[in-house]
Amino acid sequence: MTITKAVVPAAGLGTRFLPATKAIPKELLPVVDVPAIEYVVREASRAGLRDVLLITGKTKGAILDHFDRAWDLEAVLEDKGEPERLAAIRSSAELATIHAVRQSAPRGLGHAVLCAKAHVGREPFAVLLGDDLIDARDPLLTNMIAVRERLGGSVVALMRVPREQISLYGSAAAELVDDAAVPGLAPGSVFRLSHLVEKPLVAEAPSDLAIIGRYVLDPVVFSVLEDTGPGRGGEIQLTDALARLADIAPAAGGGLHGVLFTGRRYDTGDRLDYLKAVVRLAADHPELGSEFSSWLAEFVAGSPGR
Repeated sequence: MTITKAVVPAAGLGTRFLPATKAIPKELLPVVDVPAIEYVVREASRAGLRDVLLITGKTKGAILDHFDRAWDLEAVLEDKGEPERLAAIRSSAELATIHAVRQSAPRGLGHAVLCAKAHVGREPFAVLLGDDLIDARDPLLTNMIAVRERLGGSVVALMRVPREQISLYGSAAAELVDDAAVPGLAPGSVFRLSHLVEKPLVAEAPSDLAIIGRYVLDPVVFSVLEDTGPGRGGEIQLTDALARLADIAPAAGGGLHGVLFTGRRYDTGDRLDYLKAVVRLAADHPELGSEFSSWLAEFVAGSPGR
């Protein structure tokens, strides 16, 4: 079945970014000149997923406003003769059809995905986490969809991390899939997954393969999540449900694969990583990049010990 729907969890309180997120959803914090969540919706749209469901909370109305038309602002920009800015604010409303449902309580990522059940129905769908921004030049989601179409079941994105950092992620035991199984992908990039653990101790991690924030899921995940109790942190963990999917027969919608990602990823999950993401994307910005990079080099050279 063709995948057309994406789910973007956006109900977190953003406490790491207080006081900036006291009145502004963390998803709207700008990464250069674009809110973080717009990068994610753009990615879904590029992959052909034009039906996007946001899992929000009661303080997140501004996110929906961002993806709506701003007729008064558009009229002002039109009168001023500023077509580039006019196109920029219109583009966010044209990326996809945006829907929203509220997560009633902060019960974990698994619960947030379960909130999408009524909207998604019995179709396969993608989940994109807003803390992971994937560069537009790297077709990770498109590759994951191709793996789902060839091999069925569900697919997660994987990244190799230093062993001492694996406890920050979900980790998976993995077996390479024959490269001929999914033509067009880089050799050695598709794995069959078995044992998954959420944020394991370093000594107990099944591998150095970390699960990052992109998933393509079979709808059977909803029935698995409904039967998944609280795990680490007292929350319903999506990783726990994925571990059970790996044991379900492919004919019943089970089976789990991973796509190894080696491209450009920008982490906006905490303040330091957010600043790194801003700098890296600013350096590549088509209008600001050259001047910003020159200034940054001068700043670093003139600031020994910073």
